[in-house]
Amino acid sequence: MVSGEGFIVSVSKVEVVAPELPMQEHWLPLSNLDLLIPPLDVSVFFCYKKPSSMSFASMVGSLKNALAQALVYYYPLAGEVVTNSTGEPELFCSNRGVDFVEAVADVELHRLNMYNPDDTIEGKLVPKKKHGVLAVQATGLKCGSLVVACALDHRIGDAYSANMFLVSWAEIAQPNKPIISAHPCFRRSLLFPRRPPSIDHPSLHDMYAPMAALPPPKFGVQSEPLISRIYYVTSDHLNRMQALASSNGVKRTRLQSFSAFLWKTVAEAADAAAGVDGKRKVVAKMGVVVDGRKRLSNGDKNMGSYFGNVLSIPYGGKQVEELVEKPLSWVAEKVHEFLEMGVTEEHFLGLVDWVEAHRPVPGVARIYCGHENEEGPRFVVSSGQRFPVSKVDFGWGKPVFASYHFPWGGDAGYVMPMPSPIGNGDWLVYMHLFKGLLSFMESKAPQIFKPFSWDYVLSRH
Repeated sequence: MVSGEGFIVSVSKVEVVAPELPMQEHWLPLSNLDLLIPPLDVSVFFCYKKPSSMSFASMVGSLKNALAQALVYYYPLAGEVVTNSTGEPELFCSNRGVDFVEAVADVELHRLNMYNPDDTIEGKLVPKKKHGVLAVQATGLKCGSLVVACALDHRIGDAYSANMFLVSWAEIAQPNKPIISAHPCFRRSLLFPRRPPSIDHPSLHDMYAPMAALPPPKFGVQSEPLISRIYYVTSDHLNRMQALASSNGVKRTRLQSFSAFLWKTVAEAADAAAGVDGKRKVVAKMGVVVDGRKRLSNGDKNMGSYFGNVLSIPYGGKQVEELVEKPLSWVAEKVHEFLEMGVTEEHFLGLVDWVEAHRPVPGVARIYCGHENEEGPRFVVSSGQRFPVSKVDFGWGKPVFASYHFPWGGDAGYVMPMPSPIGNGDWLVYMHLFKGLLSFMESKAPQIFKPFSWDYVLSRH
């Protein structure tokens, strides 16, 4: 039983859902790009209004049955991560199954404070994964609505991979969709290093370093707490950002424009704080996650269904005074410049080779690690625009709200913009940043960073 934010969550049952057709136990190595991911869990949750013809028990039964069938295709999710003889993580496909938590909460859906997911979601509506690589929780609410949440070991797959699984699971749950639309691929040979390797690309050394060569990420150690917030950003404001970020006939993407605006706003907050202490030289760093599947889908490689991590994090660092003084179009140009380093096939092939050259010493993205001679905020933006909200329909309707939840515990922030379930071009933006930065953004641009409100969202329909 867990209480908080005015409601109590009572866990009624925890069981293991195993694949319907167990496969033979075997080992599946992590790819070199998987080895760049620290041991973190990422969570995602979906909120559904009460269907007129289904009880909580029948919905849970449907989820479990479909999950058992989905695990036949996604069998690594029924395994566990272990350490091999070289000290590296490896996936043991043991068919242990997935922990499934049934719970009830004495709160109505429209009373859930999604603006503050640390109190409402964390530790209550999303499961704490204790075993295996995936955990699921289904929570029935007082009004009959349902919250379905998952926690996944990030070393096993990225958001693209999680999205594939969620869509397949939902398709299997629907009686009119007997087969899944896409079969996952676990061929690690698609990410084998080259012979001979090539790690001369300058982006590799600018963006990554062996863990032993840098101060490690300070997971859970910071002077000011990082907290999570969910904001609602309208399409009108996104369009204005895009117009201001574009110049000289070059139209920036919405993600680049929003990232530039966020970088500039964070710099303003850091500049204001530095002014109190005598205008120290402060550098604000921002990284943007790049999915390498399209970059690597050349020749005989088809990465569209690949399940695993295919990520890189190019980043830029600028003195806060410069980011504050320059127009948004200049900041967007700098975002574009550092992104160019990480969007090529050669970069991703080189990154695979770079990891191989340093194994078994783990590598780390430099954006996650501070430097003893530098100070200033650091954060990463990860696009969730492919978040398949409308496709995660288990047979009782589309979600009315859905979000990733990633309070990962480092001292670098994390931001993920996702499409609104309304489908009108608005965004939901999950932010995990220092409390002071979030307070500054809310006061600086309250019309843009609107705290999530059920009443406001309903007014946008």
